[in-house]
Amino acid sequence: MPPRLEAVLGDLTAEPTDAIVNAANPGLARGAGVCGAIFAAAGPGLEEACATLGGCATGDATLTPGFALPARYIVHAVGPVWGGGTQGEPELLGSAYRRSLEVASEAGARTIAFPAISTGIYGYPLVEATEVAVRTCRDDAPPEIELVRFVCFDDGTLDAYERQLGA
Repeated sequence: MPPRLEAVLGDLTAEPTDAIVNAANPGLARGAGVCGAIFAAAGPGLEEACATLGGCATGDATLTPGFALPARYIVHAVGPVWGGGTQGEPELLGSAYRRSLEVASEAGARTIAFPAISTGIYGYPLVEATEVAVRTCRDDAPPEIELVRFVCFDDGTLDAYERQLGA
């Protein structure tokens, strides 16, 4: 049975799900946007933990504790930089969502909250990214995952997810 999928307007760092997903860079370094907010809210232990992981490839995901966040785990997923859609971006973005679900499930998570991976500084078009995100989470989530929440930072992102969830 596929997980329940929902979209909400909110602050990803305040989500009480078992895991939240960080839209990470390949070096797992503190970045801007949602990544910077997660590092700030989690506290200094996150930077230390990420430094020991040796990075993460585009399309993959890795796990750290949640530190000071309500979530027990942070899944660090590296989405692709948009290059026009001809460089495997949809496959890499789908893989980042799929691997996030797998990594969270392997850690024992049953609920997970995602940002809109790759749609910020990485430039992935929002509508196309939401199609990949919703399809991947609906079709490829491990059976242990009961809830996938897409946490949107603005009304435009929420609208894109609500449209896709209703499609």
